[in-house]
Amino acid sequence: MPTEPAQRYHDHVFDQGNPLAERNTRWAVMLTVVMMVVEITCGWLFNSMALLADGWHMSSHALALGLSVAAYAAARRFAQHPRFAFGTWKIEVLGGYTSAIILVGIAGLMFFQSVARLLAPTPIQYDQAILVAILGLLVNLICAWLLKGGHHHHHDSEDHDHDHDHHHDLNLRAAYLHVITDALTSLLAIIALFGGKLWGASWLDPVMGIVGAILVSIWAVGLIKNTAKILLDAEMDKPIAAQVKDRVHAQRPATEITDFHLWRVGKKHYACILSVTTSSAVTADLVKEWLNSIEELVHVTVEVNHGRSNVS
Repeated sequence: MPTEPAQRYHDHVFDQGNPLAERNTRWAVMLTVVMMVVEITCGWLFNSMALLADGWHMSSHALALGLSVAAYAAARRFAQHPRFAFGTWKIEVLGGYTSAIILVGIAGLMFFQSVARLLAPTPIQYDQAILVAILGLLVNLICAWLLKGGHHHHHDSEDHDHDHDHHHDLNLRAAYLHVITDALTSLLAIIALFGGKLWGASWLDPVMGIVGAILVSIWAVGLIKNTAKILLDAEMDKPIAAQVKDRVHAQRPATEITDFHLWRVGKKHYACILSVTTSSAVTADLVKEWLNSIEELVHVTVEVNHGRSNVS
């Protein structure tokens, strides 16, 4: 792997953002804010606590989507800033992580509100609530379509890491989960409202809220795990780590890896620091040549210690 000037290497290595995802997320924010205002206004006019609660619930999603947009903007703005040694991709990952934390809070709020309503039922104006819930579902489906379009579902045959998040923008995934959560709660609300109107089953509304809260929690926890692993550089269990070790051992069985660190610096990009001990004529440039065919490795630092290896 040849040495390159710092700025050129910086441009080559790091992700430059996802303009389509950022634009579509902005549209999703605007639609969500408009629907939030409609629900809060209709809830106040129709004296419907259900619509007011859903409107304020949607406001938290608007805040989370706005956070996703801010993460994209910050990552783009500081993309070439020299202070960021490995680029700004992790700003987007941090946005996804923070958004997932907000999602957990939303799920908790949904759960407690649903339990409270189950214990102390309140009258529901079914006709108005159903109409607004259907409108909310349509808006959420439009937003989901916009955010789905920002994903790049390509799977290269050369790819060695099969983790689900490897091909995805985790910031966009967080925004998408917020929209899907809203769509789910709207759908469950519609089912519950029709059940209450047709069969008098008013208990369906809070029960559906509890079901929705559980599902949202599961999604949010999964996203937290994926983003936290990247933010904490917990990448040593990735298949690419075994590849590096196998490649070195295959070239020089008597060469021992004495220190090895691997971390993610982009969606498909990794950096690694490698220290080897060998008794043969091995140089740092030679070790880099051995690893050159691993396309995901974009920054490799090698230290060679000449001496007696413990590997037989």
